[in-house]
Order: sequence, then structure tokens, then C-alpha cells
Amino acid sequence: MAETVQQRLRELVEVDTVAVRHEDRTWTWREHLAEASAEAATMIRMLDPERPPHVGTLLGNGPAMLRAMAAAGLGGYVLAGINDTRRGAGLAADVRRADCQVLLTDREHLPLLDGLDLGDVQVLDVDDEGYLGLLAEPGASALTPLREVGAGDTFMLIFTSGTSGDPKAVQVGHITVLFAGLMLAQKYEITDADTCYLSMPLFHSNAVLAGWSVALCGGAAMAPARFSATQFLADIRRYGATYMNYVGKPLAYVLATPERPDDADNPLRVAFGNEGSDRDIAEFARRFDCIVWDGFGSTELAVTITREPGTPPGSIGMPAEGVAIYSSATGQECPRAVFDEHGALLNAEEAIGEIVNTTGGGYFQGYYNDPAANADRLRGGMYWSGDLGYRDADGWIYHAGRTGDWMRVDGENLAAAPIERILMRLDGLSRVAVYAVPDPHVGDQVMAAVVLRDDATLTPADLEAFLAAQADLSVKAWPRYVRIAPDLPSTATNKVLKRELAAQGATAGDGVLWVREERGRRYEVAEGAEVPRSAGRSVPAAG
Repeated sequence: MAETVQQRLRELVEVDTVAVRHEDRTWTWREHLAEASAEAATMIRMLDPERPPHVGTLLGNGPAMLRAMAAAGLGGYVLAGINDTRRGAGLAADVRRADCQVLLTDREHLPLLDGLDLGDVQVLDVDDEGYLGLLAEPGASALTPLREVGAGDTFMLIFTSGTSGDPKAVQVGHITVLFAGLMLAQKYEITDADTCYLSMPLFHSNAVLAGWSVALCGGAAMAPARFSATQFLADIRRYGATYMNYVGKPLAYVLATPERPDDADNPLRVAFGNEGSDRDIAEFARRFDCIVWDGFGSTELAVTITREPGTPPGSIGMPAEGVAIYSSATGQECPRAVFDEHGALLNAEEAIGEIVNTTGGGYFQGYYNDPAANADRLRGGMYWSGDLGYRDADGWIYHAGRTGDWMRVDGENLAAAPIERILMRLDGLSRVAVYAVPDPHVGDQVMAAVVLRDDATLTPADLEAFLAAQADLSVKAWPRYVRIAPDLPSTATNKVLKRELAAQGATAGDGVLWVREERGRRYEVAEGAEVPRSAGRSVPAAG
């Protein structure tokens, strides 16, 4: 059995089933890997053997990115996936931090590099005729790998999403990619008869470990695409996609599009990902007649929590052995959560803690070139995830947000995620973000930014009635400020950038602001505002 990406790709070199479907063209595995071998040979000739063998990619989802990934695997060098939504100094810092010797980009992304100091990085435009000519030279595909890689060697540097700070480059090993892909391919019976729809950014761990690796291990075809809620179903039908991966809020984006009677008439069997809400998971499965399996994971791959049959509403699942909830202040395991008869959490301050792996880092091989971040993650022999959670008496874990999502309201600690889950019960809401804004006297106030589904309406009275009916919602958790927004700032992986919202404070931004009376439950629209409707398109545009 293959133990590295390199070995698995070699098993597919002479396979003539379809590997890539893109627009109106297809490539077999034989054709795809011949191109990848030529690129790998070209990269190896350019690499300085005295420096880290790192090749960066500033590419969107398409055949060139798939070729670069396969080339790195076959060639035995490290691919650094550069986030194509980064700009300016941040983008340059990522390229330098990853020690890229070569950066592959294309006509679309090349202008992003104008004026940036990348040092001696060789920038290559993969759309340029000169570059394509290198790959087509006689003998270019005669590949001698840079090295025979081991299972624990790094396949990719994948940057974290950067929702709570500067992105860090996670070292993702060959065995990690194969383990994830093989597990999912076996679980969902992915074979060469399947097509995996890859619309999440291929520079991110979700797309690599829950998409690309699944196709690789199952020998399935890959259909790379740029995510578009309005184009989603047409793509699934066009490519005959039977499997898809997602991260963040894509389910909500798709569900915000108008439902049609024939939505279930499609080939999709399985959608696998994380961060979907209970409502969106159920609704997506019903509407598109497929299995939706939502898990919990991070780029670091050190914590595993799995939804199983019987997972309670709101829970992210049952933890793997060694995963627990610990207090970062005491270094001790937190008490189990206690709920009242309505399901309200009674002991949040003692039950909510950080999700940890008590056995160590698991598949986490460390951040590249960042010893301080490594030391912060691995403390006392345990891996500290930076995610908050609590655990009920039966062992189920509930996510409570990131460590920065704590709010101190009237002397009580509140976590953002449980409030978000309750707000998402409200019909008409597409997306929700809860975060802290400063109280003018002391501590914090709760603020919520919400996006309505297309054509939905919401009045202050509607919100008041809804919140009053939620028996498991503490009065202190009622948002003091509510912004009805046309959209929420997010990362390339569809995760809300709460730090941007918090920095804007208790303002309307580009939406409408409601304010709850200081000691009451009545909301008023801020002066000069109108009761909002959905601001038109609340989904990413096609293309």
C-alpha cells in the first residue's frame, strides 16, 4: 500500500480513466501525470539544492493548480499554497515566510505581484508560451525525482485561514494526505466512476485533505472550479459530480439561492465538510437529495471530532481518544456542561474551555519557521487548538467559538458560538456572526451581524418575539446591537472575519443598525434607517 503521495501518483501514471474535467476538456490520469512530470522536471532544474526545495503557487482552482500539486508529489519537493486573496505586504510576507524559490502564477494573478519585494524568488507565468514550451520540450517528462520522500516528509505548506491573526504555514505530511483521502474514499466508496467537485480553494487544507486526496486515493476524476452559489448546481450536473467538499458557509450560500422543483435531479451523492449549521446540513441534504456529513477539523489536523448517528443538535460530534476540554488558566480538564430543562447552559464559565489533544500534536507537524507559534500550540505535552468548546455528560462536544470569542457581559462570561446557533434558528437568516464590542462603562456588549436570505424580511418586533421564545437563551446573551448586513467579511475559505466586524464597532457599516434598550428587550432602528429587506444577491457571484 502506498505510504506517500509520490507512491500513490506513480500507481496512476499509466491509468487511462478520467483524472480532470475542466470546462470542455478532460485529461486521463496518464495525460495529467505526464504534464505533471514535465513540470516537476522543470522545477527541479531550477531549484538550488542548498536551499529548501519549496515551490509556491499563486493560482486559482484549475488544471494548472492540479498539475502543480501532482508535480510536487512526483518530484519530491514541497509545494507552498499561497492564498490568492492576500494582498500587498501580506502576500509578499507569505511567499517569503514559505522560503519559496519559485512562484507559479498565471495571467489572472500576476498583477497582484506588481511592486512587491519578493527577493530572489523566480516568478513564472504558467500561461506564458515560454513556460508552456519548457514543459513541451523533448524529454521534459523524463523525471528524476529530487528525492524519494518518506511518509513523514512534508508534501505541502498550507497557511491557516488567518481569522484570528497572521496566517501560519502548517507543514502537511505525505502520510497525512493519504490517511485523510483513504479514510474518506473508503467511507463513501469513491472509485474511478466518481467525480469530485473541487470548488474550495486548493491552497487550503479542506480542499487538499477532503477533496484532492479523496480523488487521488479513489482514482476518481477531479472537477476544479471557483465556488459560485449561483453556478453550483449547473456545475454538479455538467461534470457529473458525485462528491464535493466544503468549508465555512458554502451550504448557506447555496441555500440562499431560489429553490427549484428539480434541484434534487442531480448526480451528487455526498457533501463532506465542516462548519455547516444543523439547519443548513438538513436542508441541503433534503433539497439536493444527498448525504451531508459535517465534521470538525483545522489546518493543523491535531484534533478529530466526528459526527456520528445520534449526535445531539448543536454538537459537533464525539471526540477521538485524547481529545478533551481544558482550562488554559488552570491547565486542568473542565467540568462537564450542565443544562437546565430548556437546554440552557448553566455553568458556562467553568464548562467552556479550549479543545485540546491530551496525547500531543497528532498529525500536526508544526508551523514552518515559527518556533514561537509551535510552542504556543504545544504546551505541557498537549496540543491547544485555540477553539473553545464544552462537553456534555454523554461526552458530546459543542463548539463555542475561538479563544478570542469570549465576551464579558455584566460580569458574566459568554461565548459567541452558542448564541450564533440559537440565532440561526430564525427563519430568513442566511448567515450570522456574534462578537464583542466595548461596553461604554466596563466589559463588553454582544453584537450580531446577520445576512438575510433573498427576499426575506425582518422587523425589530420579529426579532424580539423570536428571542423571547428561545428558552435556552440567557437574557444577557440578547444582542445589544444588531447589524442587518448585505454580506459579511470573510476569508477565501468562507470563514467570517470577526476581527474586521469588531473593529467597526457598534455601527451600521454598509447595512442597518438596530439597538436594544439598555435594560430592556425592545429593539429600535437607528435614526434615519429603514426596516431592511435582503440586500439583493447574498451569495458569491459566478466566476
